[in-house]
Amino acid sequence: MIPAAFEYQRATSVDEALALLAEHGAEAKILAGGHSLLPLMKLRLARPERLIDIGRLDELRGITELPGGGLRIGALTTYATLLEDPRISRLAALADALPRIGDVQVRNRGTIGGSIAHADPAADLTAVLLALDAVVMARSAARGQREIPIDGFFEGAFSTALADDELLLAVVVPAPSGSVGSAYQALDQQASGYPIAGVAALVGEVTRIAVTGVGDRPYRAASVEAALEAAAARGSEGQEHAIEAAVARITDGVEVNGDIHADPEYRAAMARVMARRAIELARARLG
Repeated sequence: MIPAAFEYQRATSVDEALALLAEHGAEAKILAGGHSLLPLMKLRLARPERLIDIGRLDELRGITELPGGGLRIGALTTYATLLEDPRISRLAALADALPRIGDVQVRNRGTIGGSIAHADPAADLTAVLLALDAVVMARSAARGQREIPIDGFFEGAFSTALADDELLLAVVVPAPSGSVGSAYQALDQQASGYPIAGVAALVGEVTRIAVTGVGDRPYRAASVEAALEAAAARGSEGQEHAIEAAVARITDGVEVNGDIHADPEYRAAMARVMARRAIELARARLG
């Protein structure tokens, strides 16, 4: 199909992109790699009046190591760049997820900033970044820069805490604190590659469990985290029955999606399976 008519402008700097967003607001959409937005436009599920192309802004690319070992990942950093960087191996859940995303073409063009700003409820990286407690760096011309904790960034399907005049600049992933292990496991829908249910787990001195593909947005499974922490206090966190009891609560408080690929009951069951696998793998990686 052919997209609806739109105006196109290529920004030559971050400041120019911010000025264009300030001028056009909700009428405009940011174009980065294009692998999320353009298919929606072709189906006319998205009909922006103006595209602001930031794809050539090199200042938004690359990975910077921060004091303490955290990583600042520029919004236009591609999946392929992340896969090739040896520092990503420190973040095992991220290293698990990246090869699963799309195909070679998608990984060469798709960007981390585009993925989370798009906020697809079944994206892989969203759950991983939730488990790793990432922070989104955003800026507007009027209000300057702000930090948005990833837990709270996703507000619904294709909806985020970004304001209409804000540009996503980078994602900051803190260094794991203390002795922790992380992992990501997912059951993919074979035609699209998107997860029917995906779970990222970080366990050890800190416990975070995050889920994608199940509800209208990625979410932290607070009930599972609490159950695992209670088991740890009893000294039984690694026992099979304790993990099974914890993952049984993976969809607490969540309206589980149903579609042609998986009804709610099957999707919830697969979320439990993926959660158990992710927790067990993360525990095996404790260091």
